[in-house]
Amino acid sequence: MKIYDELVARGLIAQVTDEKEIRELIDNGKAVFYIGFDPTADSLHVGHFMALCLMKRLQMAGNKPIALIGGGTGMIGDPTGRTDMRQMLTKETIEHNCECFKQQMSRFIDFSDGKALMVNNADWLLDLNYIELLREVGACFSVNNMLRAECYKQRMEKGLSFLEFNYMIMQSYDFYALYQKYGCNMQFGGDDQWSNMLGGTELIRRKLGKDAYAMTITLLLNSEGKKMGKTASGAVWLDPAKTSPYDFYQYWRNVSDDDVLKCIRMLTFLPLEEIDAMDSWEGAQLNTAKEILAYELTKLVHGEEEAKKAQSAAKAIFVSGDDADMPKAQLQDSDYRDGAVDILQMLVAAGLCPTRSDARRNVEQGGVSINGEKVSDIHFSMTKDEIGDGVVLKKGKKSFKKVTA
Repeated sequence: MKIYDELVARGLIAQVTDEKEIRELIDNGKAVFYIGFDPTADSLHVGHFMALCLMKRLQMAGNKPIALIGGGTGMIGDPTGRTDMRQMLTKETIEHNCECFKQQMSRFIDFSDGKALMVNNADWLLDLNYIELLREVGACFSVNNMLRAECYKQRMEKGLSFLEFNYMIMQSYDFYALYQKYGCNMQFGGDDQWSNMLGGTELIRRKLGKDAYAMTITLLLNSEGKKMGKTASGAVWLDPAKTSPYDFYQYWRNVSDDDVLKCIRMLTFLPLEEIDAMDSWEGAQLNTAKEILAYELTKLVHGEEEAKKAQSAAKAIFVSGDDADMPKAQLQDSDYRDGAVDILQMLVAAGLCPTRSDARRNVEQGGVSINGEKVSDIHFSMTKDEIGDGVVLKKGKKSFKKVTA
């Protein structure tokens, strides 16, 4: 099976502009394609996962990825999927986030010997002359068409700033610049980015002629993939300092029965024949599928050793009760009040709850235990001596930490 057909079979392609030409480029390793990442945080999260896996797949088939870091567009903020305006970031924060992205992407993409590029759109966007941009680029865009774009329509009721209105033009200009600078002939993005992406293709063809070879593809469920990055307790990051390999493993181990095979198909590099054989799995077999998914993705992000440790820890906890490999959290002196730490602070300090109010809700709903004993009193507390060498703090059915004094 050629790579384009594999992408279709894995459920990754939603829409294309020129399927015949795109298929030919991808199958013959002639695609120079880009995917953009706005540096709104200092780590990528699982919402970026599908894009990174796609870039890796296409590079393995001989195509050339361009990872575009949005140091310029990040100063505006994408209004897509937003009901309010994004927080404005300083230039220094954006530069720091860009550097963090570079390090993480290198686990997925081979940047050696020109096999892939990593570029920052700040290099061309920040130096643009406003009047020149209006004359050369603005004239190519219809305001009527822009307002029909879904990313703008959902913001019109609450108010769309002129700052954000420019985002489509900026993203379109990225494709135009990449086409001219690096021969980029294809762009990929989520299904929620379709209007912005079409703007880039149209800009190239209007400025450089109909023969300009620029194409677009969108990824099925990539907008859903962005939602994958958020859980009840915050974001699931690719940085192990923000989300431990064990917690990352547990995130995928806990996907729903309905989603597990879809995730295996889209995100892992297991052969399709092996995945197709799982289509008939049900009941307890789906738990096995979840373990496969969690292991494969943890290995991809954190390496095989960390994946094995996470898998071993999960099995030890859930099967034998052994907490030797359980993720640990050490309390700080500031967590104690009058020589004791209350259950709400323990949950927050262990990273099992993002806030005391969330911790209170979990305790009141009966979802918290210490060493197997349910804690229902929100005022429950323990001294350092009582904690001793550590206690097993549990939230819900599958979130554990060994808390030490």
